[in-house]
Amino acid sequence: MKRLPIILLLVVLSLVSCSDYQKLLKTDDAELKYTKAVEYFEKGDFLRASTLFDAVATYYKGTERSETVLNYLAKSYMGQKDYFSASEYYKTYVKTYPKGKYVIESKYMIGYCYYLDSPDARLDQASTLNAILALQEFIDVYPESERVQDANKLMDELKNKLAYKAYLNAKLYYNLGNYLGNNYQSAVIAAQNALKNFPSTSYREELSMLILDSKYQQALQSVDEKKIERYRNAIDEYYNFVNEFPEGKYRKQAEKIFSESKKNVKD
Repeated sequence: MKRLPIILLLVVLSLVSCSDYQKLLKTDDAELKYTKAVEYFEKGDFLRASTLFDAVATYYKGTERSETVLNYLAKSYMGQKDYFSASEYYKTYVKTYPKGKYVIESKYMIGYCYYLDSPDARLDQASTLNAILALQEFIDVYPESERVQDANKLMDELKNKLAYKAYLNAKLYYNLGNYLGNNYQSAVIAAQNALKNFPSTSYREELSMLILDSKYQQALQSVDEKKIERYRNAIDEYYNFVNEFPEGKYRKQAEKIFSESKKNVKD
């Protein structure tokens, strides 16, 4: 019961605040709206801030304050985790003020917004690709920026995600086996392309092991006239694998494949 007056006070203050905000939306005083928008922004009320900044954006268009409003709008949407809208405002800023005081930050943030919007590797990776393109463009245009190191780290992470997606696709072919065709060969091609496109990926060992295992499975499940040749291909791939990963986590599995392949070639 003692807490009830406090709760009532908070409700009253909230209602007063809402009432003041509604009056603010209706006023034609752009300076007041701008001042209050900044106050809301600094308090972390990004929704109200963005609404007010958007309301005065047209009023200040063509003035010195216009680029500041655009910058606030982009940051307000970032605060709401609406990265798509934020990126659109950053892009508008760059297009409108190619030499503006916030242009370097805005160019970086376009890529960063796409990065934050990049989904799980199992989903469509359009945002991931857009992030890589935007971040690479930032690095090319501003190679001396202090943000370049961060941009490179983000790009490495994004490329690794694409490599993982490629690994999942190759693994899917592997799991299909000989269903409706030789999916093991498709797994080999998919994994090889991933290694070619993302040579520094942290999934390099997994992709390499998948190639070796897929070649072995092709031999194991092959018709008799192709078995020897395919076992030899698996043996060659084994040497490639152990040369690169002599102490790798799949060494035992690789040794088993090698042993079985050699036995079948001799037999």
